[in-house]
Amino acid sequence: MLLAVTACGGGSDSGAGSDEGKGGGKDSTAARSKESRAVVTIAPGNGAKAVDTSGELKVTAAGGKLTEVVVRDADGTEVEGKTAADGASWTPSRHLAASTTYQVKAVAKDAEGRSATRESSFTTLTPKATFIGRFTPEDGSTVGVGMPFSIRFDRGITDPAAVEKAIEITTEPAVDVQGHWFGNDRIDFRPEKYWKPGTKVSVRLGLDGVEGRPGVYGEQAKTVDFTIGRSQVSVVDAKKLTMRVERDGKHLRTLPVTTGAPGYETWNGQMVITEKHVETRMDGATVGYDGEYDIPDVPHAMKLSDSGTFIHGNYWGGDAFGNRNVSHGCIGLRDVKGAWDEKAPGAWFFENSLIGDVVVVKKSDDEVIAPGNGLNGWNMSWADWTA
Repeated sequence: MLLAVTACGGGSDSGAGSDEGKGGGKDSTAARSKESRAVVTIAPGNGAKAVDTSGELKVTAAGGKLTEVVVRDADGTEVEGKTAADGASWTPSRHLAASTTYQVKAVAKDAEGRSATRESSFTTLTPKATFIGRFTPEDGSTVGVGMPFSIRFDRGITDPAAVEKAIEITTEPAVDVQGHWFGNDRIDFRPEKYWKPGTKVSVRLGLDGVEGRPGVYGEQAKTVDFTIGRSQVSVVDAKKLTMRVERDGKHLRTLPVTTGAPGYETWNGQMVITEKHVETRMDGATVGYDGEYDIPDVPHAMKLSDSGTFIHGNYWGGDAFGNRNVSHGCIGLRDVKGAWDEKAPGAWFFENSLIGDVVVVKKSDDEVIAPGNGLNGWNMSWADWTA
């Protein structure tokens, strides 16, 4: 009897186990029914190295729609991106930085609202060759209404669209600002008309990781802020030999000047002050006039063009100011040797001028200055600037 009971008992346990097995099958089916049909894929794969900074990162979902994609670098900075309208894919809005590790988290939901999550990590390439841009104006500066934001690259750029996309400019108050390339190594940004006084300009240089030419990547990631000061525009009449200085639309002073002598006429057009020097050397050899002049101590000099046009103090011109054009193309104002006389016209204009102020020359017997000769893009129509 004991043996029989034991045997029966053993049989009962086996049956219970079998029932449990069947029950387990039902539980597995229920568990599977709770799993999302959505499948998330992240490219590049987890652990990938030397990933290109553009075109490689993409998140997709099959059997569902993406509801969340978060990409961050090691500092926690999030990468902006866009999910397609159908929810099937996500791509970054801009290139990635070089030599950077990124963490990716993506969530998708199927038609029944069940979530699937995938996480991944990868590292971008380390460039063998890089480029940088030297920019003006300086961060934190206050400049005149004619000042563009100009950046010159130390390598020729063969993908200007990618580089231009990586330079973002915002202003307060808002104004449309567009870039124009001069050759393959310089781009200037400006609004259609002179800046409004008081405008605050912020430039984000997101060049780190931009492939500006095959195998050559940008390395700058910084923000440059500057402010537009009061409006000062000075108009030079090369026939009357005067310069009328206006600030915020009001007349300040009219100063006698001398401009380019016959054969050395001053350019016509709108020119922006780009440098200021209390004293500087001017050697004709540097601008194609070898042996014609070499003055070591020109007072109160302000640069207007890359070809050597300055507006500056002049202590050797005698009675030329307001009477005769005697320069090699510069605009001269009466001044003193040593730049000590604060009342001299050259000193007054220097002290009352900002980088970015505009000097307009009219009625000279020369042509209008080329827009790329200095920061003088105002001599180009808006249609041509934005073409």
